[in-house]
Amino acid sequence: MKPTLMILAAGMASRYGSMKQTEGFGPHGETIMDYSIYDAIRAGFGKVVFIIRKDFAENFKATFEPKLRGKIEVEYVFQEMDSFTEGFTVPSERSKPWGTAHAVLCAKDVVDEPFAVINADDFYGRNAFEKAYEFLTKECDEKTYSLIGYELNKTLSEHGTVSRGVCDVDDKENLVTITERTKIYKEGNDIIFEDNGEKRKVAFDSKVSMNFWCFHSSVFELTEKLFHQFLTDHINEPKSEFFIPIVADHFIKEEGGVIKVISTSSQWFGVTYKEDAPVVAKSLQQLIDKGDYPQSLWQ
Repeated sequence: MKPTLMILAAGMASRYGSMKQTEGFGPHGETIMDYSIYDAIRAGFGKVVFIIRKDFAENFKATFEPKLRGKIEVEYVFQEMDSFTEGFTVPSERSKPWGTAHAVLCAKDVVDEPFAVINADDFYGRNAFEKAYEFLTKECDEKTYSLIGYELNKTLSEHGTVSRGVCDVDDKENLVTITERTKIYKEGNDIIFEDNGEKRKVAFDSKVSMNFWCFHSSVFELTEKLFHQFLTDHINEPKSEFFIPIVADHFIKEEGGVIKVISTSSQWFGVTYKEDAPVVAKSLQQLIDKGDYPQSLWQ
């Protein structure tokens, strides 16, 4: 059974200020997602599931349907405020989506096979999808998931600070925990993060999560259980979010599961700030010039 690629595209893109998920960066208007899907298809993935908001479904489908028809199976899933909230009353002041783990849960009814999860607005690189495919087809099971780990120095922005989940791994390269570090940036020859106003160094080659996960479909049952617990504890906190690392942490500590951190040689890039957009376009063109991608992706 071919693995599935799940793309989280329901975010509000608040820092960037527009719907960057469908903005074109390639020479023929290709989005960052186009390159991820292209890489997934050539790695061997059989289906792509888009997690989107219902209010931009029409625009979204018009962008992707013509390109992907006949190339890969496609499903659309809506992340709605009331999805999987049976028995709870969602407060009227809640406007923010429930978070990445809730987005994954929304695809429960359309995914039965091992699957990878990525962000819509991150470029992950061919090698990352090849590593994910290999894991999903050979090692993934109910007790073994994985995370594609990037070197921190390959994930920074020149136009501002970034937040990164820094991975703590054991001697077998299995995940112990992810620590969210905010305000990470390069200063001279060092990479710095700020902690309560204090500057601290972090190693260049620290493995970080860019939200590229590989799961067995059994994760849905665990995620649904944890989401209901999350709602019980946090439903009246309008900005609280149910993130994938919450599920991962519980899987490791309470379920006896293993999450392998699989290193990739790929260079990550993405659009955190408006000023990153020209850099992304230039980086894509360099990969095209090297022969990694065709000039026109879908022709």
